[in-house]
Amino acid sequence: MVVSIICAVAFAHLLNDLIQASLPAIYPLLKDNFSLSFSQIGLISLVYQITASLLQPWIGLYTDKHPKPYLLPLGMIVTLIGIGILAIAPSFTILLVAAALIGIGSSTFHPEASRVARFASGGRFGTAQSAFQVGGNSGSAIGPLLAAIIIVPYGQMAIAWFMIFAFIAVCVLFKVSQWTVKYAHKIVSNAASTQYKLQGKMLIRALVIMCILVLAKFTYIASLSNYYTFYLIDKFQVSLQHAQLYLFAFLAAVAVGTFGGGPIGDKIGRKAVIWISFLGMLPFALMLPHANLFWTVVFAMLAGLILSSAFAAMVVYAQEAVPGRVGMVAGMMFGLMFGISGIAAAALGALADQHGIEWVFKLCSFIPLLGLATVFLPKTNGKS
Repeated sequence: MVVSIICAVAFAHLLNDLIQASLPAIYPLLKDNFSLSFSQIGLISLVYQITASLLQPWIGLYTDKHPKPYLLPLGMIVTLIGIGILAIAPSFTILLVAAALIGIGSSTFHPEASRVARFASGGRFGTAQSAFQVGGNSGSAIGPLLAAIIIVPYGQMAIAWFMIFAFIAVCVLFKVSQWTVKYAHKIVSNAASTQYKLQGKMLIRALVIMCILVLAKFTYIASLSNYYTFYLIDKFQVSLQHAQLYLFAFLAAVAVGTFGGGPIGDKIGRKAVIWISFLGMLPFALMLPHANLFWTVVFAMLAGLILSSAFAAMVVYAQEAVPGRVGMVAGMMFGLMFGISGIAAAALGALADQHGIEWVFKLCSFIPLLGLATVFLPKTNGKS
């Protein structure tokens, strides 16, 4: 395992997702500034998430055949531009443009950075993906905290400070791209090392079940990531800054859970980790809408910690099922993640306008039941 490269892409993932997390973290501020409805908030999420998701599999598929290592820093430059526009956006339409640019930058980052993490793993694929993903989850946790400290007290223009993080990420990713170019031949030979793959109906079944699991996981995560602050403010009358601190606690728990899932999957198998994660978090998800403030925060953290352990296992499972398509599979997994999150955010926003935010959280508590579909996943690479 090339630890320095794993750390570099994980750190870049932290910076990338820190920037992305600042967008939902300032939704209440934007809602007040532009007099937005919950549906419009959901539309901002939809534009960002769909832009980030639709391009990812195609970028991954293209770069599997025609490697373009310098897409990493170039994509981050697009993100940097999007942040600048977000800071000065005068209207709802320009907010959508800024969200789209940030999404485009994300769509180039995730499949390429995930590919580098796998190639630098030395065969410890789950561990490398966990390290990569925990960087992103850590950034997602830090983003709202920084938004509460930097943006909320000083207003929309303060988002421009986040351009510094994008610039640092550009520099880090340029160095990563140089390493990728230098060791290109070694990387290609490593990519062909998978010994087992699924075929025919078995492959189709595996991918369909995986889509159901990703749907369940990220619809639930979207409900908390995008509307947790609104839920806490509406139900418990906490302040915006306190609500964002609780969101930070939830996202920090997600980061911790992600870190543990990959190494465990390397030892006991991907399917076992996925199965344990859904069964383990289900009771907390079901109890959360009926709890007081203290237990709401505790149950949210426990649900996020346990459920998040599955994602690295999901990515590696899919890459083992379709070897030789590392970028495409990563693009599909991360793209599906963003797409589902965006669609879910828009749909949940519309439901919240109609039925209230507490009703939405009660509905979402049943979504993890879809995780029972794990029982139908076939084995890959000789592991259950």
